[in-house]
Amino acid sequence: MSDGPTYGFDTLQIHAGARPDPATGARQTPIYQSTAYVFRDADHAAALFNLQEVGYIYSRLTNPTVAVLQERIATLEGGVGAVCCSSGHAAQIMALFPLMGPGKNVVASTRLYGGTVTQFSQTIKRFGWSAKFVDFDDLDALRDAIDDDTRAVFCESVANPGGYVTDIRAVADVTDAAGLPLIVDNTSATPYLCQPISQGATLVVHSTTKYLTGNGTVTGGCVVDSGNFDWSASDKFPSLSAPEPAYHGLKFHETFGNLAYTFHGIAIGLRDLGMTMNPQAAHYTLMGIETLSLRMQKHVENAEKIATWLESDPRVDYVTYAGLPSSPYAERAARCYPKGTGGLFTVALKGGYDACIKLVDSLEIFSHVANLGDTRSLIIHSASTTHRQLTPEQQEAAGAGPNVVRISIGIENADDLIRDLDQALTKACG
Repeated sequence: MSDGPTYGFDTLQIHAGARPDPATGARQTPIYQSTAYVFRDADHAAALFNLQEVGYIYSRLTNPTVAVLQERIATLEGGVGAVCCSSGHAAQIMALFPLMGPGKNVVASTRLYGGTVTQFSQTIKRFGWSAKFVDFDDLDALRDAIDDDTRAVFCESVANPGGYVTDIRAVADVTDAAGLPLIVDNTSATPYLCQPISQGATLVVHSTTKYLTGNGTVTGGCVVDSGNFDWSASDKFPSLSAPEPAYHGLKFHETFGNLAYTFHGIAIGLRDLGMTMNPQAAHYTLMGIETLSLRMQKHVENAEKIATWLESDPRVDYVTYAGLPSSPYAERAARCYPKGTGGLFTVALKGGYDACIKLVDSLEIFSHVANLGDTRSLIIHSASTTHRQLTPEQQEAAGAGPNVVRISIGIENADDLIRDLDQALTKACG
């Protein structure tokens, strides 16, 4: 879209990054199912490979369909650029890759998706990186955890599975004082409910698999760059501030300014890690984003109604939904997430582990799957599945204890979902 009026979210989610196809006039973004692109001549090819000109070389790096998605997500998040990749987990590695090095650490919230905890506590060790896990409600503990080797701070806006809401502005104040980038996973909230960059985040990551696509068809991830961080303010980020040997000494920040991180993500990250999003996946996600605001409104409406009903049920121990007035995070949710806190929360049953298993097996409308953010309502027992690799202490810290199920509320009729939960609770708890 051209510079000029400031468009609303509902308009941008349909139009940002997209223009009628110049060759055919096709209004929907075409799926450019091509691995490579013809150069105009030898000079054009050399300019592209030298990063002197922007264009398409090879679809591991850039693809026109994916480029539209990147611009759309960046626009909705208020960023200057974005890099899409093959999954949300790929996006997390892509986000850290330009920042980290052997012996460096990331300080991460204890309230993270179990797969992220495993990735950060185990897998990244193979790169020589490490992670420190801190309760982000304790800002003093966060400050104390940051040391000379810290290169990033990582949290989720609305945490999976418990629906915990982060005070991003408060955390950003700590990272700003330390001269560090704040990375916020905004998968559960989406830019409709929360725009972390406007609250001080440096980078935003997404599993586009979830709410952005919204239909459970493809996996994908995205890293959004705010363009607000000074990568040359210290010597902590040489990948962005120092000469890059692979490009004859080019300095990304000096050359590309506020787009340095985005260019690095493509020219180095996708080039060497190869975590590419395919154009078909980008197409499905673009179609999903066109209805994002409508779906999120319905997710929130349903979640508030169903969480209220569950909280009053005697078979339920507690519900973690931050949108409930009884939540310890109700004030923070109203202040930081005024449109709602999404459709994800956990439910603890008085019958414990066995009741949780029976509940999952007794539901008819809810689908028992390892996913969230679908139009369909989903449920899973996290302790025995997505968070199985964690210690009992880590499970409890993440809100995924053995007596807890995670519920992702879809956009079906809320009364139908309540009836389904009621009959399943009867079978599970009596």
